[in-house]
Amino acid sequence: MSSPGFESVLAAFERHLRLERDLSPHTVRAYLGDIASLLAHMAPGQEGPERESIATLDVNALRDWLGAQHQAGASRATLARRTACARAFTAFCHRRGWLDGDPGLLLGTAKPHRRLPEVLDQVEIRAVLDRAAPDEAAPDGAGAHNPKSLRDQAIMELLYATGVRVSELCGLDVDDVDRDRRTVRVLGKGRKERTVPVGAPALRALDAWCVRGRPLLVREGTGPALFVGVRGGRIDQSTVRRVVHARLAEIEGTPDLGPHGLRHTAATHLLEGGADLRSVQEMLGHASLATTQIYTHVSVERLRAAYRQAHPRA
Repeated sequence: MSSPGFESVLAAFERHLRLERDLSPHTVRAYLGDIASLLAHMAPGQEGPERESIATLDVNALRDWLGAQHQAGASRATLARRTACARAFTAFCHRRGWLDGDPGLLLGTAKPHRRLPEVLDQVEIRAVLDRAAPDEAAPDGAGAHNPKSLRDQAIMELLYATGVRVSELCGLDVDDVDRDRRTVRVLGKGRKERTVPVGAPALRALDAWCVRGRPLLVREGTGPALFVGVRGGRIDQSTVRRVVHARLAEIEGTPDLGPHGLRHTAATHLLEGGADLRSVQEMLGHASLATTQIYTHVSVERLRAAYRQAHPRA
């Protein structure tokens, strides 16, 4: 089989990622950016079929590319991600018959230094969620005329109650909330569906939004989106991030975290409250238990910090 040029290989790899592996648009962009960098490194400033044959890709080319990334200051986590991307690419090319062997199998992986995620403590998150916006606290139901505040409160409550990813929250539809069973149906990574329990405060906030807020923002063609923007379309991730940052900034001394910080906080508080690791893994939609285990380390570190601060012989 003749070896195709770089451009056609990259296009085929994109179709594979989108249609066969069903990866998110964000992940597809990241993979394609990494592989475009690899291919450019293989033939810098060169053109022509003799310089753009994928058959020239071998383990030396991969190591040389990763070495250049390291010299440019890429972190261990970035190098680990790009190594995984290169392996996926070489495996794809080998299956297509464009490479005689799979050079990606010969690559080692630099294990990233895993930093513990920053989380809110229970006093901080309670202060954030219990502090109603001025228009919501106004007498005579004045808050009912500000749908944005009702929406933002429901977003904060739901993020903390369920630990869902921001992309999952934005994708929720109205009928994904089961009030009788107190659950939310979530479509996660790889289009895997899971059911997540939700507490009474979050359900009350959702009811307030759906009854008094959402009807004021929906427009013709809005569709079933649970959370909508001020123009009536499905809310986007950047808007949710702005909401979270703004709400946290209202409480003095609270760390500046985004939606993922609330996800970390929910998981940490569940484990601190006695939830087992497998249940938290299922709730968060982690494919690997090792990913969930990071929160046990967070809890232990918080305990150590409290001990050092409080114990006279620490």
